[in-house]
Amino acid sequence: MENFLQDKRTVWIVAAVTMLLFLIANLPWQLDDYDQAKQAFTSFEMIKEGHWFYQRTPHEHVATKPPLVGWVSAGVFVLTKSWDVAWRLPSFLAAIGIMMLLFRAATSVYGSTGGLIALGAFGLNLLSPRLATLVRTDMPLALVIFLIGLLIWQKIQREEAWKPQDRVYIFALLTVAMLIKGPIVYAFLLPGIGMFECWRHKSQAFSAWSGWWPWVASFGIFLLWVIGGILFMPGFFDEVVVREFAARFAETIHRPQPLYFYLPHLLHKFAPWSALMIAVAILGLASRRWKIRAAFREMSAETFWLLCWTLGGLLVMSLIPSKRVDRIFPIIPPLCLLLAAQVNGRVGALRRPEAAARRPYLAIALTFAILLTGGYTISKVIAGYRDHRDALVVFGREVRREAEKHHWRYEVVSAKDEGLLLYLWETHFIKPDRAVIEWNRGNLDALVASTEKAPALLRDLNGAAHSQLKSDERKEEQGMGYILIKRLVTP
Repeated sequence: MENFLQDKRTVWIVAAVTMLLFLIANLPWQLDDYDQAKQAFTSFEMIKEGHWFYQRTPHEHVATKPPLVGWVSAGVFVLTKSWDVAWRLPSFLAAIGIMMLLFRAATSVYGSTGGLIALGAFGLNLLSPRLATLVRTDMPLALVIFLIGLLIWQKIQREEAWKPQDRVYIFALLTVAMLIKGPIVYAFLLPGIGMFECWRHKSQAFSAWSGWWPWVASFGIFLLWVIGGILFMPGFFDEVVVREFAARFAETIHRPQPLYFYLPHLLHKFAPWSALMIAVAILGLASRRWKIRAAFREMSAETFWLLCWTLGGLLVMSLIPSKRVDRIFPIIPPLCLLLAAQVNGRVGALRRPEAAARRPYLAIALTFAILLTGGYTISKVIAGYRDHRDALVVFGREVRREAEKHHWRYEVVSAKDEGLLLYLWETHFIKPDRAVIEWNRGNLDALVASTEKAPALLRDLNGAAHSQLKSDERKEEQGMGYILIKRLVTP
């Protein structure tokens, strides 16, 4: 078993399986859930309409997130001419970046076994593959937060004082985080830094605090974006400042969740590694006859920072009433480092002889994780194709092909499915009454409408009929169907 854990081929196998799961987990690709359409629409609007700083959602609401990930996607589209690649590549590259940094950091301090376990824990769980190609900002944000926390960890581990160039590095990373998702970066780092600084005063550990100016200056840049939105973007204050930010701390607009919401979800989504961490902690404390204070006294400074980092982020995010499972993802990478410290036999976990004796269980956990994550991911992919989860993607592609072939002028009648605009490469919905006016004036050759609205439209449209193009049937919870209406005779 020890040879299995330390064999370089095992690392390559785990890395290859992880990357494969990252690539296929969201197949068939679509934008119908998890607000993917809202995020995808930002870069689409940048390219189509030149709105580089402030965008709207498909339903004409103000886009609530800063534009950095949208800029990246727009740049990728310019290079690749593929929207699927442009929307999903930033998250995928961020996931690969975390995986590589995590493996190198864990291997350098906790050895090859620790590096392998950290790599497996990050890639082989039920959350990372899902977010790796999801059109959202969670993975890029997690990468930036991990880079900041990793720099602090290295400073503590190497017992190095903070230098001016380190503060510039922190400032740059915080600014990037602010332009990805705003001040939420504070929730994942500042509580842990505060906890560590309180503990540090009783020890000889080096500081985790880089100084005030990187944090204040990066927040100032974010405020410039907010002030610009308030001044120049109608509805920005209500949609972004009040509804998106302030309402997260209330229980009126966003659906509140109980205080313990994240804990059971972490135990589930981070399985089997969550169970392994708990088991190793229990065994470590039992070997010390449950002397918890002694375990903390023996704990190295860099290990205690990892503990503060994860617990601080979990505590603050749990206190915010508005919760969703993917929002807690930035604590997964430090949890992986903490697990590597545990299985390596660092103080505060298993003692080294005990850690060596239990290496067979690590191999079992790694094998089980491959089977669990792989089986779950493959089953989701099969179910996605079986249930026609990409029905609107296929429908939109066929409509575009027909429209290009016949040189049709077409519009999309307003609908609940935000992704429909993106599948048809359109930037605006048209209201039914306006669609009737434009059609009867001869300005339109085709309309895309839901199967619910199509009968009423056909009664008011002159010379219109159903075409053969319609979306495949989907499950009821996936939304309604759509059909293409065309002219019988083009004027």
